Amino acid sequence: MPQVVRSRNGALHGPSPVPPLPHRFRSLADRESVEVLHRAARVLVASLPALTDRLVEALYAQEPAYRAAIDSDRAEVWQEVHHSLRHNVGSLIQPREFRESAHRTSRWIGEIRAEQGVPLDAVLHAFRMGGAMVWQDLVDETARRDPDDIRLLVHVAADVWNFVDEHCGVVADAYRQAERRLSWRRENRQRLMVAALLDGTARIAELAEAAEMLGLPEQGRYAVLAVAVGPRGPGPGAGAGAIARPPVDLPVDAPGATPLWHPGPDAEFAILPLTGPPGELSELAAALDVPAGTRAGIGSAVEGLAALGDARRLAETALRACPASGGTVLLDEHLPDALVVSSPALAGALADRVLGPLDRLDPADRDVIVETLTAWLDADGSAQRAGARLYCHRNTVLNRLRRFEQLTGRCLTRPRDAVEVSLALAARRLLGT
Repeated sequence: MPQVVRSRNGALHGPSPVPPLPHRFRSLADRESVEVLHRAARVLVASLPALTDRLVEALYAQEPAYRAAIDSDRAEVWQEVHHSLRHNVGSLIQPREFRESAHRTSRWIGEIRAEQGVPLDAVLHAFRMGGAMVWQDLVDETARRDPDDIRLLVHVAADVWNFVDEHCGVVADAYRQAERRLSWRRENRQRLMVAALLDGTARIAELAEAAEMLGLPEQGRYAVLAVAVGPRGPGPGAGAGAIARPPVDLPVDAPGATPLWHPGPDAEFAILPLTGPPGELSELAAALDVPAGTRAGIGSAVEGLAALGDARRLAETALRACPASGGTVLLDEHLPDALVVSSPALAGALADRVLGPLDRLDPADRDVIVETLTAWLDADGSAQRAGARLYCHRNTVLNRLRRFEQLTGRCLTRPRDAVEVSLALAARRLLGT
């Protein structure tokens, strides 16, 4: 007999490599079976409205995922089911004439249900319910007309169910393609919204939508983490808007909620929702697993999604205050360094004014004095602790400090001079002036 429909494998992977037998080799029983199928199917076509009513009722009773759609717009669901049945039953009678339109209908249903969020399993179940109902009606009509013909109808049972299986494959493929498109659109909208929030260009009217889209409270507390990255190669993380994996790891039990990452040209940014006490950022900075040589900066906390643009700029300032060797800088704990990097021209002028006289020394001699000054300031002005860090006697530390004062005219016991020396050293360290 002429094959009613290709198998599901044929639909997904192309025609079978084994050609069907020519029509002249088909048996008389096969021809009679097809005729029996056609007679019963024509009766179904004539009674499609009643069949549609029964299938919609069955969907409402047996498939919860369809119940809301039917309650919302029963007429629309009825038309969809009727359209599908008309093309699919027609395909049983005239496969060449109806096959493409039936496929288009199934693809359309798969796309629509994906957009509506109906689970794919529910859509496939609905198609199989329709197939079962059609087959049962074919059997019932054949038994009513001539019970002896049922034995002939059995010969085309596999073809009918292959047809159902094929359309389930068409629906599933269309559903998954639509799902991928929807996912891409959703992710792209989220990416654009996060970019607008971090740039500070999001409009006030968009904040409620952004909060719902990102699952973040509009009036919550936030900070931004910035992590410096090198040039992206052609690997999985390459390209705008894609992060292969977060550049730093944050333990799941760390303070704050799950960070939301966004890529930038020179740094990756993470929006950090804050829910804990004021010391939460210090705990967060300590919990970061920063790879060796990676630079990270955490800005100060801000209030509300509308302030995320300010939070990003604060994080970038913290990142600039991070030493070239790497590490994590929490802005609130490095404000003097942040002042230096925020105004590099003034910081460079200060460094030249305070430390410039040391440049006349031999480089090795100059580096010893700078190292001693740095150790003494880090030791809170204790020559004893500075000497322990430098593996020298405290008197050696004091002698080097006095020499610095003689060369620069500064007095390290004068608070103003001590502040200027500290900022000048930070400028040399951070700006390389």
